[in-house]
This record gives sequence, C-alpha cells and structure tokens, in this order.
Amino acid sequence: MRRHAEAEKVRKNDNAPGESSGAAPESELSKRFDPSAYEPVWREYWEREGVFSRPPVNGAKSFSMVIPPPNVTGKLHMGHALNMTLQDVLLRFNFLRGRDALWVPGTDHAGIATQNVVEVKLDKEGLDRHKLGREKFVERVWAWKDEYHANIKNQITRMGAGVDWKRERFTLDEQCSLAVRTAFKQLFDEGLIYQDSRIINWCPFHKTALSDIEVEHVEEDGFFYHIKYPVKGEDYALEIATTRPETLLGDSAVAVHPDDERYKKYHGKTCVLPLVGREIPIICDPYVDLEFGSGALKITPAHDPNDFEIGRAHGLPEYVMLTEDGKISDDYPAYAGMDRFEAREKIIADLEAAGLFIKKEPYKHSVGHCYRCQSAVEPYLSLQWFVRMKELAGPAMDAVKDGRTRFVPERWTKVYLDWLENIRDWCISRQLWWGHRIPVWDCGSCGARSCSIEDIDACPKCGSKEIAQQSDVLDTWFSSGLWPLSTLGWPNKTADLKAYYPTSVLVTGFDIIFFWVARMMFFGLKFGGDVPFGDVFIHGLIRDETGKKMSKSSGNVIDPMEIIDEFGADAMRFTFLYLGSMGQDVNVSADRFKIGAGFCNKLWNTARFILMMAPDAPGIAASELNSAKLDLKDRWMLSRAASVVKEVSELIESYDLNEAAQKIYDLMWRDFCDWYIELAKRPLREGDAETVGAVSSVLHHTLRRILVMLHPYIPHITEEIWSKLPGVDGTILDAGWPEDDWKIDAGAEEAVTLLQDVVRRIRDIRAGLNLPPSEKLPVTLITHDETGGRARLLESEARFIRDMAGAGEILVDKPLAEGVSAMSGIAGGVEIFVPVAADVLEAESARLRKNREKVLVDISKSESKLGNEQFVNNAPEEIVSREKERLAGMKSDLEKLDARIAMLGGKV
Repeated sequence: MRRHAEAEKVRKNDNAPGESSGAAPESELSKRFDPSAYEPVWREYWEREGVFSRPPVNGAKSFSMVIPPPNVTGKLHMGHALNMTLQDVLLRFNFLRGRDALWVPGTDHAGIATQNVVEVKLDKEGLDRHKLGREKFVERVWAWKDEYHANIKNQITRMGAGVDWKRERFTLDEQCSLAVRTAFKQLFDEGLIYQDSRIINWCPFHKTALSDIEVEHVEEDGFFYHIKYPVKGEDYALEIATTRPETLLGDSAVAVHPDDERYKKYHGKTCVLPLVGREIPIICDPYVDLEFGSGALKITPAHDPNDFEIGRAHGLPEYVMLTEDGKISDDYPAYAGMDRFEAREKIIADLEAAGLFIKKEPYKHSVGHCYRCQSAVEPYLSLQWFVRMKELAGPAMDAVKDGRTRFVPERWTKVYLDWLENIRDWCISRQLWWGHRIPVWDCGSCGARSCSIEDIDACPKCGSKEIAQQSDVLDTWFSSGLWPLSTLGWPNKTADLKAYYPTSVLVTGFDIIFFWVARMMFFGLKFGGDVPFGDVFIHGLIRDETGKKMSKSSGNVIDPMEIIDEFGADAMRFTFLYLGSMGQDVNVSADRFKIGAGFCNKLWNTARFILMMAPDAPGIAASELNSAKLDLKDRWMLSRAASVVKEVSELIESYDLNEAAQKIYDLMWRDFCDWYIELAKRPLREGDAETVGAVSSVLHHTLRRILVMLHPYIPHITEEIWSKLPGVDGTILDAGWPEDDWKIDAGAEEAVTLLQDVVRRIRDIRAGLNLPPSEKLPVTLITHDETGGRARLLESEARFIRDMAGAGEILVDKPLAEGVSAMSGIAGGVEIFVPVAADVLEAESARLRKNREKVLVDISKSESKLGNEQFVNNAPEEIVSREKERLAGMKSDLEKLDARIAMLGGKV
C-alpha cells in the first residue's frame, strides 16, 4: 500500500497488539461487536510503541497543539470529552497527512479550586491551613494532586487521546515554574508589573482577590435605599440612593454635578455622615449623572471602583469598613463583627430610628459573584500586584486584525477584540498558599525590593539576611497564559520550541476566551516573539437533550466514563461530532450515544462481511485497479470514495468536523453498504474469477479508504479492523491519508444517481401498494431521450434495477398497452409505470382510508387532552412533553397516509 511520502519518515511500528509478547493476533473479527475487548488493547499499544511520542522530524511540516490543561480537582466532564475528541481528530488527521504531529498533555494546579477542596478536607479532620502552617499545607495539596492526577490521566487515555505522555507538563512543575519566574522578572524589570492599593474584586469566602473575568455577574432583585445626608449648618438634607447602604460607613464625600443648579449653593459645604457623625465634603464632579436619582452621589473610595477614581482625583481619604471575611471592621463599634448583609438590615433600622431613612424601591441590578464559590464579590481596596495591560493588549489585537491568528468560527473575533479594547490592568496576586509564590523579596534592613528567578536568602543590595518573600501567589491564569511556551521548554531554546512554536491550533470553549486565550496571546507575543497559535477553534458547550446546561444542581450531568463503559469511547466520540455543528452547542442524552454505537456496529459487521466474502484483496492500489475489468457500479463506488476523500480533507482542514463526519457516514452506510455491497452480493456468488477479483478489489479499496478517513474519529475500531485486513502491518497511522488514489468519474456518478432515483421511485410505488418482496412486478421506463443514452444505460443496468428495486422485467421505452392500469412516478426525467390490477389498487386504497380514520380519531383525542388546561398545568412535565411528541408523530403519519392515498389515485 502506498504511504504518504512524509509518513515514511516517521518511525514504523512493527508490532501489532499482542505481537510484542510473541502472541499472534486473532486473524478474524469476532462475531460479537464488543469495544471493551479491543479499545484498551489499542490504547496500550499506542503508548507502549510510542506512536505519538517522538523527537521532531527534520524537514517535515509540523502540526502541534497543547491541551487545555484540566484542573487537577477531580473528574473530567462531558465538555472535556468533547474538547479531547476535537483535538484528537485534528491530531490523527494531520498525522495521517504525513505531518510531524505533536499534542502535549498536562494539568493545571487550579489555585483557588484546589486549595478550597483540600481546605474542606482538612475541616473534616478538625484542622485548617493556619494550624498546619504553609509548608505542611502545601505538602498536603501536593499529595492530593498526585492522587487525583492519576485519575485524570486515566480518563484522558480512555477517551483515546493521542497525546505524548512523555512530554506531559503540570503548571507547578519545575519547567513551568522556571517559565513563570522568568516571565514575571522580565515584566517586573520593564515596569509592567507593579504593586498598588487599588479597588479589586474580593471574595470574602476565599479571602482573596479576583481578576475581573473571574467574576460572574448575575441579575438579581434588590433595592434602592433612599437616605438623608444632613448638610451641616443648614436645615436641609441631601437625598442619597444606594443599593449597599452598609457601605455608608466608608463614605468620604457626596458628589454633585458642577452644573446642577439644585446644589450650587451647597458647593464647598459638608454633610454629616448618618450614624457615623463624620463630616464629609460636598464635591463637584462631572461623572455624576444629573438625570439619575436625586443627582447626589455618595462616594465610598475603598468600596466602589468608580468612587475610587473620583476619590483619587479629589484626594479623598479611603476608609475600609469591611474585614477580609466580609464583616464590619472594629472601626465601627455599633456594627463591628457583623456580616455585611446582617449589618445592612441593622443600619436601615437605625436610620429609620434616627429619622434619616426615606424609602426603599425594588431594583433589578447586576451583582458580581466569585466564579468558584458563588459568594457575592465585594469591591475592596487592597494592596495587590498588577500587570499593565495596554502595552500587552495592543500587539494581541493587531495579531488578530492582521490575520496571524484567526478565530473559527469568525464571529468570536469581535468578542475578543471588544474585550481587549476596554481592558483594565490585571490583578495577578492571590491571597492563597497553593500556587506560584510571587518571586519578590523585601529587605527588612535597607528596605530594598528584589525580584529573582532563583530563591534568594540574602539582600542583593546590603547582604542582610532579614529578607521576606511576598506571601501572595500568582493568579492561576498567569502560568496558564505561558502554557504554549512552557510546555515546549521556554525559556530554554529547546528543539521542541524551535520545531513546534507557534502551535498550529488551540481548541477551546468560548467561555475562556478572556480567561486564557487572550493571556496566551499577550505572553506568546511578548516572550515567544510570535503568536502562540495560528488558529483558535472555538467549540460550543455540551448540554442535556432539552438544551439545558449540565450541572450537579440540575441533576443532568452525564459522566463520560459511564458512556465509555456502556458504549465505548469510539461511540461517544462519533456521536459528539455527528450531532454537533461547527461552533454550536451539542445536546446529548445517554440514549443519543446509541447513534455512535450503531454506526460502529454497522462498520464492524460490514468489515466482517467483506473479510468472509472476499478474504483476498488482489490489486487494491489505484495503480493496480484495471478500469477495463470494472463495471459501472465499481467505477461509481471508487469515484464516490475519491470524491468523499477530497471533500473530507477540505472540511477537516477548515475545522468543519461535523460535516466531514456526516460525509463519511453517508459514504459508508448509504453508498457502500446500502448500494455497493448489496449490488456486489450477486457477482460474488455467481461471477467468474475475474469478476470476483474485481469486486473484491473494490470492496477492499473502499473499506480501506473509509477506515482511514474514520480513524481520526473512531481510532480504536479502525485500528482493530485494519489489523485484520490482508497484507497490512503496524498501525493504520502508517497508511497515510489517501491522495488521488482514484480519479473522480463524474459520468459514473451521474449514471448511478439516475439509477438510484429510479430504484427509489419504484420502491415507493411498491410500498404504496404494500407488496411483499416476493411479488416481482414488471416495470416500464419511458426515457423521452432522443439521443438514446438513457435508454442504453437503463437497458444495460436492468439487473441493477431489478436487484435493488425488487422488480420483475424491465421494459425500456415500450409504452403500456391501452387500457392497462398502472401506478406511475417520475425520476430524473424518466417516467416509471408499474402495471397493477384495478382490484388491488382499490383494496389498498380502502385499507389506507381505514387507517386514516383511526389516526384522525387519535389526533382528536390528543388535541382535546392538550387543550385541557388542568392536564397541561397539573400533569408532570415529561408526560405533557410525551403527549405533544405523540401528537406530532400522529400528524406526520396522517401526512404520509394522505400522500399514499393520493399516489393510488384517490382523494382525501
């Protein structure tokens, strides 16, 4: 078999499963289709033989990807399974194309998520991290990580992922840590990393800062609380409206618009802060909206991002009125220690008692929540570390605008660019212990601050041992942003970095475009000198069969490992890609994976049939197939295979994996099984040696094309079948992607399309008459073709029509005798007549009308039930849904009955 030229450069794997131990593999496919019998065998083979693990191939075109590293916090979900499948299809396709294909695996240390899981575990033991101390706590997290990492690796392997485990990385391993510190130091030295007290998003539960994109905003019902702020020395109070009245404790001023005539006489005066008694100035600022509320705005610089900017502009004091765990600070004794929401109610009650509360109005507003624990996030003034983003965002936008990186589907380009247009500095410090500790040391003796890639134990400036490293760790996404570089060896100049960077494509969900994709673009351009990937292939979410997002709280989660246990990994993979259009969400249920299982079963049985009926494969290469020995059906089948190979190649290259899957499905199931194999059965039974040889060659040629095209989608079963084919050795990946094995024969495809249309129309007529297969009625075909080309085709392929339509004698261009009753139809311009006795037509028409009357009665009953409000409102949702589906099915049946009655010449 001809292999792709570049594929020959790849080390050949000589041992098929079972051979390396000296045992001969089974020579036949078992009668029973059982994925659990062969899938583990092939996974072990790929890893043992290092099929996907090899050094860079000099001179070969490379294809590389880095896995979106799953968090080392538990089990992989259906979204991971879809993501792994998409990547593996691309990897194996490019491997077959002869490219030097690499897919690097790894896991993410997942700072907040992992620390939280371990802290919950400690709590059950009556411990907490502070009792353990930082060093012991981090040891516990490492132990937990090692335990769960093995689970994740096993799950990735079971999905059939062709990753290179020898290159596996972890975002806290030695190599990634070197990359993180190198990048941090460069940014620090260039002034792009700085420390400042600024308003950040604060999670009171985790007691840590969050970046803007780690905050999920949810529309909630709340209130606008209207409060009186007395003006000192005046018999007047400004009316202030706020959704967070507890923050008045931290107010530094009241702001009004400088052009607001209502308040001009109060410019320069002060208010007495309710409940606190502190005098705060009335300031003028154009930020205030004259039309909103009363036009007077309370300014709380330490607890609101806009107020913070106004406060800095006016030099206002910044009062922090909350503790890190969301309680009122000791500076306010009347409320000290109260939870923020508890304090809110107490403050409202106290304002009412003081005559300072006006009213509260219902108000729907967006409230930020921690993306991990869902606690309401507080805007909070805190000393944190930041990255200046404007300098990094510009090149990342330019790279997408000029096409160096493109988004697929293209609609995500605007989402990415819009976010970068409005980006704020990135808060990168987290008040955690698990993660990359910030590599900055402060000297207690001379006050010098040092940033170092290596740990230091003395001040580089004065030599003092009184130095302390920053206690905070970096945002998890800082290390993840370096992933395409660190996995390939950066900052070292490795062979992998030279061969595989930039990577070819990133496959990821739309939900982390901001979290991850943008950060990799920043860092790739900054440190790698180029974009980190050429394409960003964005896929949708996995949802349940009703379109709901899967979640534990909804009880609709499907475990991919359970699907693999029941149906096999190939079935799961094929179902994903058969159902999911490019970039769209995929709705699944456990039952829907029967689609993939059924397809794999069909492929298995097809291969068994071919190996039994045509065990030898003489002359299967294109150069060995003698077209003179091939009849129309053979040339058509070879042409269809060649056409689909070309189409599938183009579709996968453009990431339309769903359309490619459907093309292969139709080729295998419809063209190959439903048509060619059915047509091949007679010549295999009755033909001479030359005919049997020709048909056998076409069967094997086509089966091999189908197996190679399907391999990226369903790798285990295609390897298993491939290993049983005559004359093959090693893995199917050695075969190479088919390239121009057979020229597309448009004439043969057009001719067979006409024959198929004629056959289908005859089948429709027979079905309308409810004829048993044994009753072979003659068929008359009128071509209306003056050239005679169609007539010659139909006459020469009469056997084709008889075998596939269950027809008797085929008469071409011989009109029916006068007075003969017949059922008629038309296909591709050919009139079709099937002579039928009048009493047969009448009896079938009567039977159909009777069925129609019954269906009408059932439809009426169903519509009456669904029209009953008591049934619709009180019956379980699934019962109502099932009744609606039943009604829709009956209406479809009615349409079919009407069509069949009309076909018989009757009126409905």
